Amino acid sequence: MKVNDQLEPTAAVTRIRSSNNPMKPYTPRNSKRPNVAFLFDVDNTLLDNDRVIADLSNYLKREVGPKPARCYWAIFEQLRSRLGYADYLGALQRFRSQYPHDVGLLAVSRFLINYPFANRLFPNSLDVIEQVSQWGTAVLLTDGDVVFQPRKVDRSGLDEAVEGRVLIYVHKEQELTEVQSRYPAAHYVIVDDKLRILAAVKRAWHRRVTTVFVRQGHYALDSKTLASYPPADVTIERIGDLLDFQLQELAPGFAQRPGATRRRDQ
Repeated sequence: MKVNDQLEPTAAVTRIRSSNNPMKPYTPRNSKRPNVAFLFDVDNTLLDNDRVIADLSNYLKREVGPKPARCYWAIFEQLRSRLGYADYLGALQRFRSQYPHDVGLLAVSRFLINYPFANRLFPNSLDVIEQVSQWGTAVLLTDGDVVFQPRKVDRSGLDEAVEGRVLIYVHKEQELTEVQSRYPAAHYVIVDDKLRILAAVKRAWHRRVTTVFVRQGHYALDSKTLASYPPADVTIERIGDLLDFQLQELAPGFAQRPGATRRRDQ
């Protein structure tokens, strides 16, 4: 892991919001907990989305054949370029217009809706959320559509792990004012597999945020992408590596509350 030593503490904000209703202010159950918010991406950060795509690709080939499967992925990429996020169900609906009599589409739809996302969580993902929840507020901050992405978050168990604190946008790096409004904090820690996102958040929040780059998934390993953006404040090889960190390493100036333990120490 690599840690940038330029992190500095910042001023405090006075309140956070309820996990059941993010728009409603509330008093935290443990008032001694530091006012830090941890913002986690989902795909290839907490959940192995590359495995999901590989499984879908294999299933498509089996159910509709190689040529129609290539057609689906062409539609998928066109939609992603236009929308800015992955729309698996939207691509399937468009694919249907070109293959209206292919009954295999129904099987593919069931495959997507019923996919066992909990089996694709990276090792220690839930342990990391549990640990940082002792230090501050854990929030999922992800991009995606309004049907499949919430389904993924729910079936994976991540929604329950963060007590319903889930934000799904089209371009999350453009919604930082909204994020601050819903979950005010003195300091933010954002964890993502995309340097592009981390660089954008750092430009907006400066010293109020610690960026954590997780080298998981194809985006995180693309050499051209890595050369195009500045390094994150912290770089780790896998999400479980966060279990080896103390709060002050991620949010300088904030002391870990007495009694809080690291999962790997238990």
